[in-house]
Amino acid sequence: MSKLLSPVQIAKLSLKNRVVMSPMCQYAVQAEDGLLTPFHFAHYLTRAMGQVGLIITESTAVTPEGRITNNDLGLWNDQQADRLHDLITQLHQLGAKAGVQLNHAGRKAADAKTPVGPSDQRYDDSYKQPHPLTVDEIHTIVDEFQAAAKRATKAGVDVIEIHGAHGYLIDQFLSPALNQRHDPYGGSLQDRYRLLHEVVDAIRREFHGSLWVRLSLTDYMPAGQQTSLSEWQRVAQWLQRDDVDLIDASTGGLFPKKPDFPVHDGYQTRFATALKQAVDIPVATVGLLDNPGLAEYILQNRQADLIVEGRALLRNPNWVATADIALHDHQLERDTFNHSYYRGMAEH
Repeated sequence: MSKLLSPVQIAKLSLKNRVVMSPMCQYAVQAEDGLLTPFHFAHYLTRAMGQVGLIITESTAVTPEGRITNNDLGLWNDQQADRLHDLITQLHQLGAKAGVQLNHAGRKAADAKTPVGPSDQRYDDSYKQPHPLTVDEIHTIVDEFQAAAKRATKAGVDVIEIHGAHGYLIDQFLSPALNQRHDPYGGSLQDRYRLLHEVVDAIRREFHGSLWVRLSLTDYMPAGQQTSLSEWQRVAQWLQRDDVDLIDASTGGLFPKKPDFPVHDGYQTRFATALKQAVDIPVATVGLLDNPGLAEYILQNRQADLIVEGRALLRNPNWVATADIALHDHQLERDTFNHSYYRGMAEH
């Protein structure tokens, strides 16, 4: 049996394989009310039928002003939580574990009347200038993460992932370039980590399932203008201390800047591997991992512990079956639940 398609235990979380559906915004909430729509149900349930082990819903805002766009999901009221509960129930019935990614977009809240951030620098000229948060406003946002986690717990999620990557609010606070504060939430790395620490602590008061954090481990900026990899390793150690179960390693998004090298399959995995050298908790990797052979190689060589698939699952909801065939595993062929679809993928 391949490692990619074999079961794995992440703290208290049991997964039937190591394939995770990455949170990917669909911008499909036309009513702008943050509620899951029939589109979302079809979108996520199709991937569950495709045998993805864990499905994490798209970036879900903890407050209306914290949405990336007004067409994103939210979890700031009970009606949204009830709709999420319906989705989670159906995902479980189809054999998948379910997670939600909680987020506040900060200065990248494109549709917010007044976006917020640690300081007043805008993302680029197309975005509004953010309002620097007061300490009381920071405390309110921490409370909003906690309230969303309470709703997610009642909805029955298996995983909560805190979005600390891609240039959103928590990532902004972690950045030495953006965080120009002179209070307990700015300055040293430990003080820039304070917001994330408080969010983790607040969520842990409500949620005892598997808690993950996504981080961007480089901003593709010159040294001295971004958090160094050794500092990210220290942040990872603090997250382990704070009872986080897994770190989801990504890159970029803080500035409108792309990698200064040609991207290639698995180009972000080296950052996950660097974190694994610093912590004893699992680390997931993401980024151009369409090739099942490469995904298996990464796992076999302990460069990462889980494979997070994004666009590959948009293109092919049955990517897991494709991997099963490519790796000559035949696990899904033996799975009577998936038999109806597997025969359409098999090479005979």
